[in-house]
Amino acid sequence: MNRKRISTVPYVIWMALFVVIPLLLIVVYAFTTKDGGFSLENFSELGSYTAVFIRSIVLALTATVICLVIGYPVSYILARESASFQRISNMLIMLPMWINFLLRTYAWMSILENTGMINRFLGKIGVLALLGVDHIQLINTNGAVILGMVYNYLPFMILPIFSVIQRLDRSLIEAAQDLGATGFQVFTKVIFPLSLPGVLSGITMVFVPSISTFAISKLLGGGTSLLLGDLIEMQFLGGAKNPYLGSAISLIMMIMVMVCMLIMNRFGEGEEEAVML
Repeated sequence: MNRKRISTVPYVIWMALFVVIPLLLIVVYAFTTKDGGFSLENFSELGSYTAVFIRSIVLALTATVICLVIGYPVSYILARESASFQRISNMLIMLPMWINFLLRTYAWMSILENTGMINRFLGKIGVLALLGVDHIQLINTNGAVILGMVYNYLPFMILPIFSVIQRLDRSLIEAAQDLGATGFQVFTKVIFPLSLPGVLSGITMVFVPSISTFAISKLLGGGTSLLLGDLIEMQFLGGAKNPYLGSAISLIMMIMVMVCMLIMNRFGEGEEEAVML
């Protein structure tokens, strides 16, 4: 017993130094002013950033939905293939993740910019001349930000769903087919409900980094799509330099993420109970 307790000491120290203490500092800063006194002034200023909160939620939800629409069919198809095909496919899905996050985003900048690959291609096939423009504005738009989110976080949607579908008990599917269920009924009544834990994990793993990102919105949005991550960075490192307000924004964002995760967990528990019944 003592050995088990001793083995957990490094983990507890790590969590205290890099998780608990920073969170406590954020809470303290959020409820204090520059003079060190207790105040709710930081939270009262959040109303002026309502548009940023709404934009962050909308873009993050849009990227999450797109990842789910793309990721679920890909995961379902992969789960039905041979083991060798699955290994190669998973390697290809993870291959972009081996490249630095910023480098991947910079690559999309060169593709989407006004003189980038897409606009040059459209120019060569005569689309730009037909439209009577020099280029199509792809970079520095909300669409570019969503594209960056989907590209960077899509593997986090595919892999959890694939892992769950791959482990499904095939006898349940065969039993449903023996009872006369159609392919659509097997999917809607058996496969999809049983794969919900993977779906919920994927949604969480995509939504959380999407709503808090700042590199993607800064590079692909060009500062026109200010998100919560950008706003927090401005308060801590930018010209605004107000860590107290930045801490308040961070605290609200953490609460939003925790509420979403709790809702997703409760929803998943309800679906699992319904399937068991």
